[in-house]
Amino acid sequence: MLATTGSALAGAGDDLIASNKCNKCHTATTTKKGPSFASLAEKYKGDAAAPAKLVDLLKTGGKEDHDKVAASDADLKAIVAVVLSSK
Repeated sequence: MLATTGSALAGAGDDLIASNKCNKCHTATTTKKGPSFASLAEKYKGDAAAPAKLVDLLKTGGKEDHDKVAASDADLKAIVAVVLSSK
């Protein structure tokens, strides 16, 4: 059951990534304007606080001057789950 839930979350996260045009600056594996999802996953690997940090970054833009993403916390968590699971 967890695999199904994870897949559903990943699907929703992928859809949210597309609808929020995240791929304008990021790709799965190569650096574009912003870092790749795979490099972010590697950077935050083992960091239990990473999901909260990245959700906050998406909400506020953070110090990195990232575009704010207007979405619910659940949607932001779905996006972050996809990013952190990238390889």
